[in-house]
Amino acid sequence: MSDACCGGGHSHEAEATGTTATIAEPVSFDRREDQINISPVAAAKVASLLEQEGRSDLQLRISVQPGGCSGLRYQLFFDERTLDGDVVTDFDGVGVVVDRMSVPYLNGAVIDFVDTIEKQGFTIDNPNATGSCACGDSFN
Repeated sequence: MSDACCGGGHSHEAEATGTTATIAEPVSFDRREDQINISPVAAAKVASLLEQEGRSDLQLRISVQPGGCSGLRYQLFFDERTLDGDVVTDFDGVGVVVDRMSVPYLNGAVIDFVDTIEKQGFTIDNPNATGSCACGDSFN
């Protein structure tokens, strides 16, 4: 599943200046195919949200669960637990946890954060997703 603009798994940040808008170049980073990837923008947003929570024991948990119109859906939430078989990766000081059943679905995927006039939120560009539903909330 990717963002609707161009499928690039990155954000286009518009800065309004009078009646025109400029588009910033996407931030580049090394993308690994053997694990999940978090863009620097997404890592900074997660760090900011964790700071607002005021809890240093939380990590971002990303999982794939059955559901949605295409069969599978993503879940992103803060979790203090680390379970047997979890894969924990550090991205710029942000701990990201993926359960062992979700790892094959998320290897090579990129989590990004977009903040534009049209939408705000986390996006997932997943090379393992062969299709998604029209609402964009699930994949197969």
